[in-house]
Formats: sequence, structure tokens, C-alpha cells
Amino acid sequence: MILVLAIVQRKAHRFHRINAIEKVALYLLPFLGACLSFVDMGLLFMKELHGDSVAYHVWLLRSSRLVLWTVIIISSNCSFFHAMLCERLLCLWWVVKSLLAIVHLYKIFVTMETWKCLQESSVVLLDIMFGISINLFRIKWTSSKHSSMEDLLLSAEVDIVEGCHGDPENAWSYWDLMTFKFVTSVMNCGVVKQLEFEDLLRLPSDLEPSTCHDKLLSCWQEQQNSSEPFLFKAISCAYGWPYLRLGLLKVVNDCIGFAGPLLLNKLIQFLQQGSVHWYGYLLALSLGLTSILKSFLDTQYTFHLAKMKLRLRSGIMTVIFQKCLCITLAERSRFSEGEIQTFMSVDADRTVNLCNSFHDMWSLPLQIGVALYLLYTQVKFAFLAGLAITILLIPVNKWISELIASATKKMMKQKDERIRRSGEILTHIRTIKMYGWEQIFSSWVMETRTLEVNHLATRKYLDAWCVFFWATTPTLFSLFTFGLFALMGYQLDAATVFTCLALFNNLISPLNSFPWVINGLIDAFISIRRLSTFLCCSEGKLELEPNISPSLFSNCHSDFVSEDMAIKMCDACCAWSSSDKKQWNLVLNSVTLCLPKGSLVAVIGEVGSGKSSLLCAILGEMQQISGLIWSSGSVAYVPQVPWIQSGTIRDNVLFGMPYDSERYKASILGIFSFLVCLTNPSRLLLCLFRVCFNIFTDLI
Repeated sequence: MILVLAIVQRKAHRFHRINAIEKVALYLLPFLGACLSFVDMGLLFMKELHGDSVAYHVWLLRSSRLVLWTVIIISSNCSFFHAMLCERLLCLWWVVKSLLAIVHLYKIFVTMETWKCLQESSVVLLDIMFGISINLFRIKWTSSKHSSMEDLLLSAEVDIVEGCHGDPENAWSYWDLMTFKFVTSVMNCGVVKQLEFEDLLRLPSDLEPSTCHDKLLSCWQEQQNSSEPFLFKAISCAYGWPYLRLGLLKVVNDCIGFAGPLLLNKLIQFLQQGSVHWYGYLLALSLGLTSILKSFLDTQYTFHLAKMKLRLRSGIMTVIFQKCLCITLAERSRFSEGEIQTFMSVDADRTVNLCNSFHDMWSLPLQIGVALYLLYTQVKFAFLAGLAITILLIPVNKWISELIASATKKMMKQKDERIRRSGEILTHIRTIKMYGWEQIFSSWVMETRTLEVNHLATRKYLDAWCVFFWATTPTLFSLFTFGLFALMGYQLDAATVFTCLALFNNLISPLNSFPWVINGLIDAFISIRRLSTFLCCSEGKLELEPNISPSLFSNCHSDFVSEDMAIKMCDACCAWSSSDKKQWNLVLNSVTLCLPKGSLVAVIGEVGSGKSSLLCAILGEMQQISGLIWSSGSVAYVPQVPWIQSGTIRDNVLFGMPYDSERYKASILGIFSFLVCLTNPSRLLLCLFRVCFNIFTDLI
């Protein structure tokens, strides 16, 4: 595979700056691997010289290792070496090779041959270290490829004054990323003073909301072209491959988690039986390295998963916010204010939690299955007694959790009521003080406070019971398992007891967490469907297309667009949103209208006759059923309830446009005559001022 990739990438020229630690991983590790393979070949030749026959598959394995490391060493001096290492197939193959090597190493450990175990452990350790290294280098180099191309376009002043605008993590070494050394400067600064915004690290480009928004939005726009758009497919398109890489990291982490109990069993058997002293040191060293490696992998998995959840949350919330700004009033009326707030809070959080639940959905059954199999190898079928007790306690824990959720809901309801009453008291505190009603309103607030505290106490007692069952589950598991094992006539020893206790601890957490993972997946997909429905809503347009055949409008379609007209409507039928599109509740029925440019038109009618609906139809905010609607140029809309943003009067008038003093004064003189006609001049004046200042407005 390496030879094929070398031939394919022979014309590639991709160079990366590498530090000392990366040089060790890319050059020293292959050199050590080649040396070990050469020593293995020499030992095989010595065996042949002494008359010991060596199997052909052993020769093939040793020679293939030597050829592998030799090819890597030779390729490291070529210009295409970095491009070859960034190949996704090679990185994936090396991970699979390391996993298979772990299985081979376990078979070697069963033979109890010290020199052979030490020899194979060194080879497998080199494979794992080199595989992890090239995967991390590929992630680092791939993410820095685009930013490095942009850095070449920056001027020297920007580089000196403002610094690099790329990812801050790309400037750190492999060891710094593994140990999170890049946060040391922030922690040291926090020791001596209060942290400020300038003291924090620069946000990486892949975590910026604009980047997350563009990435998810582009994938969602591709989904909208399909017959059934689904947000989950867009999320998979945007973050599927990085998420699968995290899954491989979790597989390795889970497998290493079960190596601890097995090594502990071997170590206790060694202490009981006695053997070559090097074997004990090797087991103790392997047990310690396993714990260290698991902690490293677990921390990296949690860190990268948290980053992915943050990117997904930023993307979902910004896409929803943009949809709220672009959706038509007809579609907007289908959702209440509470629903949209729920979309951006509860539904977004549940969708983000899919990152945890999806990997746990396959990881937890895998952990449970492996743990049960290892328990079977230790205590035979006696583990079923402890498993039965644990399964019986799961409904109890679920019932207690439902009671906790109910108590929390009641507590939050009383809390909201208490806050509402407290707000009313603070609003009218002068009147309460004047009439001396302090005691009355104090008891009014304390009434809800008492109910809130009662629900809080109920919740805390239930929490205590939940913690009690959680803490006693391993004890009950071990009690019933070892009891049944003794009743079956077997004899317990130290190796079996300590190994089973370690496996119990690995088994309890997946068993208790699995029901919540299923509930999390169900809630996540429900929220994804709700968000997909909202994001599929139509957006506002100034020029709408007819929904029926143009042949029905043959008398006006040929000359429908006219340069002299500002607005034209031909047999337009519009309605607000309806749950049943077969029974439209028409507000505007067969409206034909032609308004020439430069005219001043007033629409007069009774309350509820459709004056505002007519304006909304021109703006494209209503659902067009049939007919044609056309408007010329840009449109400015001044509603009955003026909209004013926080800021100065000039900020409201300019609204992001550059300041022009002459046009600013001319706009003031233009609307001055309207002041005598305004019932609420302070707010409506600003809206008219804003429209007059905008030089791009053709229709008001």
C-alpha cells in the first residue's frame, strides 16, 4: 500500500514545518522499527544455523516488517512523503493494523515466554505510536492547509502587528496538544490577576460561528434539493467523517479499558505462582502504561467531542436564527414564539447531544458484551445472578428518575411564579410602601417559596435514594455473583476476585447508562424532525412565481411586466398559512391591481378587510395560491408599529449605510411637513427618516 501511494503521490510537493517531537515520530520510530526487524531476522538466521526449523509464515512476517520500515525510511527523504502520510486510506489502515496487532500480542502473552513477550510488545508499541502519530499529523496538516495558503496573501504589517489569523492550535506541537499545554499561559495569567477577554486564547477558525454556519448551511441547501430534506443527513455530510474518526478513537479506548483487568489477573497469578522476575516487571509496566494511555485517549476523545458539539451547536443556532429572519409571515404564523425559542434552546441541545448518544449506542453494548464474556471466563455462569440484580435495579432507578423529573418540573413552575410575583412587587414597591402592605405581599411571595422548597426537598431525598442504589449496585453484583460461584462448588482465589471486581466496575456504568442513551436518541431524532420542518419553510421573495399554468393568464401574461408600473397584480389569490392546504382560507381572492410609478395611493377599508394583508402580499409575506404579483425595484415598508433598534437617532436612520451630511439634512426637510400629521411622531418619524435617507428605495 505504501509503495502504491508513493507511486501515486510521486509528483506531489507538500512540505510542512515539523518540530523536534514530530521529527522523532516520523524518522526515529521507523528507524527503531527497522532495527528491531533486522534483529529479529538475525535471530531467525541464528536458529536456522543451530538446526531449529522456522515456519515460513514467521519468515514472511519478519521480512514484511523489515520491508515496511525500510520503505518508510526511504520515502521520508522524498518530496512526496508528507502528501503520502496525509492519505486517509493509509491512516485508516495503520489504525486497523494496530488493533490486529493487539490481538496478536494477547496470544503471545498467553504463551508466558518472557523474551518473546518483550520482543512483540516493542514491535506492537512502535506500530501503535506511529499509527497515532500519522493520524494526528494528518489532522493537523489538513486543517492548516487552507489557512497557510491565506497567510501568504497577508502583508508584512499584518503579520507583525496583528499576528497570524489561522488556528492557534496549529502553532503548538504534538506534545502540547496531547497534554493541553496551550492553556498554561491562560492559567498562569489567572493566578496573578482577574482574567479579561484579551487574556483568552484566540478562537480557532473552525469554531467561529460564521464558519460553522457556512458549513452546515451549504450541506442543508444540498438537502433541500432532494425530495425529503432531513437535517440529520446535512449534519452527517458536514461532520460525518470527523465523527467517525472519533469513533475509531473510542474503539481503541474501550479495548484498552479491558486490558487493565486482564493484566491485573496475570499479575496476581504471577505473584501467587512465581515465574521469571522479568515477567512481573513487564506486567506491572504494561498495567501502568495501559492506565496512562487510556487516560490520554479518554481525555482527547472528550475534548474533540466537546469541540464537535460546540461547532454543531453554533451551526444549528445560526441557521435557525437566519431562518427566523428570512421566513415569511405566512409560514411564521404556524409557529408560536415559544416554539421558536424551544427550537434554539431545547431542540438544539437535544440534537447536539446526539454526538454522545450515537457513539454510546454501539459502544455500551460492546462494553457490556465484552465484560460479560470476560466474567464468564472467570466465574462461569455465576455472573448471571449479579446481572439479574442489576437489571432489576434499572427500572427502579428509572422510576426514581421520573419522580425526580416530576418534582423538578413542579419546582420550576413554583420558581417561575415566585419570580413573577417578586417582579410585580418590585415594580409597585412605592405603592406597597405607601399603604403599608409589606406583610401581605411578603406572605404572598412566601406562599410560592414554601411550595418551591417542598418540591426541592422531595427532589433531594429522591437524589439520595438514586445515589444509594448507584453505590450499592457493584456490591450487590459482587455479592450475588461470588455467592452463586461458591454454591456451584468452585473455589475463589485472589486473581478471580480482583479481576471480577474490576470487570464489575466496567459493567455497571454501561448498564445504567444504556436506557438514557436510548431516550436521548429518541429525543434527538424528534428534535431533528421538528427542526427539519421549520427549516423547510419557504422564505420571503419580492417576485413570486405562479403556482398554476400560465395559460390561465394569457390575457395579461404577455405584457405583464411594464416599466411604467410600480406594482401589478393579476387574479392574485393569497392566504395565510393553513394546516390543511386542500382547504385554503383565502384572505385576498382574485385581486387585480395596477399602480403606476410616481403615484400616491391610499387603501381605504374597514377593520379586517385586508389592507395590511394586501401590503404583506406585495412584500411576499403571504402564501400565494394563484395569480401573478410583481413589483418594480426595491421596497421600503413602514409598519403601523414602528421598529426602532437600540442606539442613537443617527444609527437608526443610517441603518448601516455611510453617513452623507447633505442627504441627511435633505431627508430632515423632506419629512418635516409630516410632523403635524403624526399621532406618535417620535417613533414613526425615525422610520420615515430612515426610508427617505435610503437612496435605493423605489417603492414605499
